Amino acid sequence: MAGNRINRINEEIQKELSSLIRTLKDPRVQGGMVTVTHVDTTSDLRYARVFVSVLDKTKEKDVIKGLKSAAGYLRRELGQAIQLRYTPELQFSADDSIEHGAHILEMLRNPDVVKPANPANADIVLEDDD
Repeated sequence: MAGNRINRINEEIQKELSSLIRTLKDPRVQGGMVTVTHVDTTSDLRYARVFVSVLDKTKEKDVIKGLKSAAGYLRRELGQAIQLRYTPELQFSADDSIEHGAHILEMLRNPDVVKPANPANADIVLEDDD
């Protein structure tokens, strides 16, 4: 039952932070497209680990630094938007799950890496990328 509440709070924090990040004036954060992919809040609501993905991987460290420097502002604004007893302390981490998923998809499409389960189906082409 408590897990359900934490999941709802995580989703609400993710939604609010996504809109708040767009309002930041820090050039490190404005430079790249930032997506909040996941929020993981502790059960006592004291800390929230926020996973972000950046489109331009070369700017990822700068974006994380910019978000960490704006954590106080984001926490205050989040506290005003969400009515909780405690507003969690925000900890930002880079999320590479999108890149990892793209790499797995690329490997699955490579016939040298993945062999068909049934050799009789080796000549069947499901999608044509051309």
